[in-house]
Amino acid sequence: MTQITHVTPSELQVRLTAGEGLVLIDIREDFERAINRIPTDSTDLHIPMGEIPSRLAELAELANTSPLVIYCHHGVRSMTVARWLAARGIPNIVNLDGGIDAYSSVDLSVTRY
Repeated sequence: MTQITHVTPSELQVRLTAGEGLVLIDIREDFERAINRIPTDSTDLHIPMGEIPSRLAELAELANTSPLVIYCHHGVRSMTVARWLAARGIPNIVNLDGGIDAYSSVDLSVTRY
C-alpha cells in the first residue's frame, strides 16, 4: 500500500503561501463547499466523497506530478478517502489533519461551521 502523509493546517498554509504545486481535493458535499473552501492559487478540485471512485484515473494522473491534499470538515472522511486511494496504489496522498475546521483557525478568512 502507498504511504499516506499528513499536513497540519499551519504547514499547509506555509506550503500554499510558498506556491508549492499542490492539488487540493475537497471531498465535502456541495452544501459544505458552498459555506467555505481553502483559498488557493493551486489546483482546487471539489470531488464529493461518493464521486471519488469514478474519478480514480484523473486522480492517479494528477498524483504523478503533484501531492494530492485531501480534506473534508474534520479530517475523518478525508482519511477514509486517503486510505482508499493508497490501497489502489495512488502516490503523493496527503491528509489535512483536522480538516477545514482546523484550517479555519490559521486562516481567519475561512468561515468556521
